[in-house]
Amino acid sequence: MSTITQAGLPGLDLPHQGVRPTITEQFHAFDSQHPWVYRALEQLVAARLAAGATRVGMKALFEALRWRHPHGVKGLNNNYTALYARRLLAAHPEWASAIEVRRRRSP
Repeated sequence: MSTITQAGLPGLDLPHQGVRPTITEQFHAFDSQHPWVYRALEQLVAARLAAGATRVGMKALFEALRWRHPHGVKGLNNNYTALYARRLLAAHPEWASAIEVRRRRSP
């Protein structure tokens, strides 16, 4: 059975026909093409914590980005929430109590 893809979407360019990139590979491609997304998420987390929040949901932040930039977030896949959360926590370990991550099922 063949896989249907949409050419030109960030992170979905297939390096070899018939080989589908992993979610992590797609994330890295998207993140490298849209570095402002990480910075925007970082600012949103910092702002929410400064406003007194004790928990921050990554899905809610994704929706906030989509609301603020309805035409500028093409390709922001919900599959990337955990990867962005892990990246934020790597840079800001002090946020560990505010951002929940679960054990990864895949490498």
